[in-house]
Amino acid sequence: MQAVQAPIVILISGRGTNMQAIVRACTAEAWPARVAAVISNRPDAAGLGFARELGIATHVVDHCQASNREAFDAALAACIDAYAPKAVALAGFMRVLTPGFVRRYAGRLINIHPSLLPAFAGLGTHRRALDAGVKWHGATVHLVTPDVDHGPIVAQAVVPVLDGDTEESLAARVLDQEHRIYPAAVRALVEGRLQVQGLHVRVLPAPCAQPRQEAV
Repeated sequence: MQAVQAPIVILISGRGTNMQAIVRACTAEAWPARVAAVISNRPDAAGLGFARELGIATHVVDHCQASNREAFDAALAACIDAYAPKAVALAGFMRVLTPGFVRRYAGRLINIHPSLLPAFAGLGTHRRALDAGVKWHGATVHLVTPDVDHGPIVAQAVVPVLDGDTEESLAARVLDQEHRIYPAAVRALVEGRLQVQGLHVRVLPAPCAQPRQEAV
């Protein structure tokens, strides 16, 4: 009997490169999960094409068509809930979500931010890191709370800030690390391997593969 695959819904606003990394890892590593749908708030989001080519369901919930933030979040939640997801992953989703929406998916809503939180929350992280003269920068995967770019930290990756770095060169180095840590964090979430106590998260190791029984 085939094992039940936990649904994952991914929210994007643009290219969705972290979405692509999750999709690829889910398939290559044979997670007990599947990316059930990719949803964007922008009809022209390039990542939608990637998902469609792989036969993943795609939806657009256009924020420009909503009367207010609450109406948008209600429409978005209705779309998400149709898939009963085990995890909802924000992958470059450029909308601030209402507290009610965040509470609805508490423990299932995960995000990646291009800085070492709590440093440089918000936008323009790479420029702000360069302006501040920090020697190290990076990315953070965290569970989402009503406070923007705040919540229990699941994983972080660190990159050096090099002499002569530009926003583009620093961003590219950070993005490489995002593509490494985000799929691993989403997998841990859907496999139930996150132990959360307050702002502290312990990631339990993945279960070892069972040894294959040899015929006698």
